[in-house]
Amino acid sequence: MHFSPEQWQAMGQWRMLCGHRIFTLDNGRVDAPVIVLIHGYPTSSWDWEALWANLTADFRLVALDLLGMGFSAKPYPHAYLISEQADIVEALVAELGLSRFHVLAHDYGDTVAQELLARQNALASPQWLSCCLLNGGLFPETHHARLIQKMMLTPLGPLLTTLMKEKQLQRTMNKIFGPKTQPSAELIHHFWELISYNNGRRALNKLINYIPQRIMHRERWVGALQQSVVPLGLINGAVDPVSGAHMVARFIEVVGEPAYLLSLPTIGHYPQVEAPAEVIAGYRDFLQKIASQKP
Repeated sequence: MHFSPEQWQAMGQWRMLCGHRIFTLDNGRVDAPVIVLIHGYPTSSWDWEALWANLTADFRLVALDLLGMGFSAKPYPHAYLISEQADIVEALVAELGLSRFHVLAHDYGDTVAQELLARQNALASPQWLSCCLLNGGLFPETHHARLIQKMMLTPLGPLLTTLMKEKQLQRTMNKIFGPKTQPSAELIHHFWELISYNNGRRALNKLINYIPQRIMHRERWVGALQQSVVPLGLINGAVDPVSGAHMVARFIEVVGEPAYLLSLPTIGHYPQVEAPAEVIAGYRDFLQKIASQKP
């Protein structure tokens, strides 16, 4: 079962978190194990829609549109710090009264998860049960940003976001999706609608400062992975030019073998969109594996 962005919006609600109007979803049985899902840049929680119906059969799923993206508030100008996004996720967890949960993240959401994991590592009693990461720039030295991303970090950034068209988004996504799983025009149009919602394109060049933030906070965020108090899983689209197989190789070199690794050889940067069935199967396998290893 798939959900349109309109249906997705109808399934959720807005909450005031850290002073901002944030779009959130909380679906599934209240007594089921909880998964908190954190999406990537520049899209929204709708990235998870192809996994939603399957996983809500057995899990309570909690997601949000991060500040500046999707249906959430898009203040401008604004610094859009990863630490603030982490504060918002923590505020949602607190408001819902979640005590123990799994985390599934992608892209920009991986970086937010790394900051949150650093905080979890410092707790006497961590809330997290596991963390599974899809394609994302876990290491700034292996993150191959697209040219448009690099240009948006320059003084031309505001002009580029003003002039950006849907066709440019299509071209960019075509390059980072797998060659056999190219995005349809309909998918790109929905991405475009969500990016543009509430004058959102102007926030893109502010949100892109996650790239220098990754460099600035590398020791903390890579250290969070190295010192993780919970099992780590990787589900990776291997042909992603941004953070594909080369990122996994760096992970093994710097962090070590993850508790679970699924490499999808023909899939690009958006595994949950390009190969949802494989991601669902892999993620369920990860959760079963770590459950079987508990003392």
